[in-house]
Amino acid sequence: MIKDNIYKLLNEQINKEMFSAYLYLDISNYYINNGLDGFGNWFKIQAKEEMDHAMLFIQYMQNNGLAIKLSEIEGPEMEYNSYDIPLNEALTHERFITSSIHNIYDFAFQAKDYRTMQFLDWFIKEQGEEEKNVEDLIQKYKNFGNDSKGLYLLNQELLARVYAPPSLVLD
Repeated sequence: MIKDNIYKLLNEQINKEMFSAYLYLDISNYYINNGLDGFGNWFKIQAKEEMDHAMLFIQYMQNNGLAIKLSEIEGPEMEYNSYDIPLNEALTHERFITSSIHNIYDFAFQAKDYRTMQFLDWFIKEQGEEEKNVEDLIQKYKNFGNDSKGLYLLNQELLARVYAPPSLVLD
């Protein structure tokens, strides 16, 4: 049985994942409005992935007989004055999500909730990939973003990204 504190944290994580989707849609809109449709595409796909993550938490909770309590999702209130600000905000946010998942894992470990720990293992690996992807994008922007041809080519590279649904299977 999942303890109340873990249940509460899992439920809160749904909201955090949905906020992530909102944030990435906001960033996507910023880039698209500024003529960088490749950057917009990259973040639109990120938003879809975050929505998938929320759905995985919902499915896990439902599979364990837990009621879902959805809460309000506030919209992001960011001001982007340059192309690098959203990239850095994305990395900060991914690190926040990683910390949140680690926190749930810590509570599950203390409670010997092995099922939740196993479920979270996928997310821990995924968050490592998420942070690395954003770090790589930031580095590419630092390398090429100040040159108009380099920015154009990077934008084209990001335009080619396609959505792939998560590979986690829940029983």
